[in-house]
Amino acid sequence: MQFYQSLGVEPKLSLDPDDLKKRFYDQSRLWHPDRFSRSSAAQQQQALDMTALINDAFRTLRDPVARAEYFLKQNGMELSKEAPPELLEEVFDLNMALEELRGGDDSARPQLIDAQSRFESMRSQIDAALAESFANYDASQDPKILDDIRAALNRRRYVSNLLREVEKELNVHVSN
Repeated sequence: MQFYQSLGVEPKLSLDPDDLKKRFYDQSRLWHPDRFSRSSAAQQQQALDMTALINDAFRTLRDPVARAEYFLKQNGMELSKEAPPELLEEVFDLNMALEELRGGDDSARPQLIDAQSRFESMRSQIDAALAESFANYDASQDPKILDDIRAALNRRRYVSNLLREVEKELNVHVSN
């Protein structure tokens, strides 16, 4: 849990963003390379390494989804690359509509706009459920909750990719 350690925070899924930012600035000032300009080459390199680590840690830990993915990975849990089974039919229909739009059939546009709205709603629901799961895990340390979080993150990743694909095609094929 090197990222947590570098910022001096307890490894948890729920973090106070203001506290995290304060710790980031404190550590950044402490390890800023300019403070080590007259130090040995080894100390200068350590300052550069720590600065890079602190920046990576803050970038990861300030984003709840990236933080959860990092936390799971540090606990030996990888996200799946498979589509969640409950989305397979919707994915099939979506791919058909995307192909129609790419082929010049603008009648698929309303279906894609509806899909975009559904995916945005799904992602918002997943985010709300994740926030609740983070708090529950931090309070209980129940490993079953980590499995639930991993499943939600898998679903969120897939929904976000679908949403990105729909938005890209809707923007490329703007009606005249």
